[in-house]
Amino acid sequence: MNILKATKRNTTTSGEINKLRLSGFIPAVLYGGKENNINISLNKLHLKDIINSETFMSKVFELDIDGSSEKVLPRGIDYDPVSDEAIHLDFIRIVKGSKLILEIPVKFINSEKSPGLKKGGVLNVVRRKIELKCPTENIPTEIILDLDKTEINTSLKISSVKLPENVTPVITDRDFVIAVVAAPTVLVEPEKTEEVAAEDEVPAEAGADSETKDQEGKEKSTKTADDKATGDKSQSANKEKETKKK
Repeated sequence: MNILKATKRNTTTSGEINKLRLSGFIPAVLYGGKENNINISLNKLHLKDIINSETFMSKVFELDIDGSSEKVLPRGIDYDPVSDEAIHLDFIRIVKGSKLILEIPVKFINSEKSPGLKKGGVLNVVRRKIELKCPTENIPTEIILDLDKTEINTSLKISSVKLPENVTPVITDRDFVIAVVAAPTVLVEPEKTEEVAAEDEVPAEAGADSETKDQEGKEKSTKTADDKATGDKSQSANKEKETKKK
């Protein structure tokens, strides 16, 4: 069993609790059962990797409080909105004979043995965690779903899961789906509309006609300019002849 070391704390004001956090500890509370609540603190470095694990909230720990041992279960984590670090923890005592409702994470195995996934299928996960009613002495850390021999369009339901003794799903009115091996998604390129096609694909003949017309227009402009210049020269020559005769 996982052991967490803790120390009783007497901090009550926000200033004292902030000072505790700055010194590398996380304040926490232990409650439940017939005993009184206990304010405790835990070393942040020792908890860093454990808190970030997916099974932290469903795992039973042995809490060593100044040499006194208690079986506990994490029930809440408060995070700093800026740094996203844990700043407070809640633990509940494990009381023998009682039951708890917990969210247990789902773990998929043997994906490499799934014929459906080998054919290009996709595993669509509907529920990554499942709420279960568990006796305190028999709490599963995860729910195992075997993908071996799963074909495309196979639905994996809660009925296909082998749960520990006396552990039952909270949802009991239907055989709900946890995941589906779905068919591969094929992306089809949309067809161009006639209007777009007409803009993109200009006929070669039309293009040639346009170029011919442009060339003819240029030639006409040049010819007109040349004729104008010739006419101007003729008029000038006639004027000079008239002047000499006079």
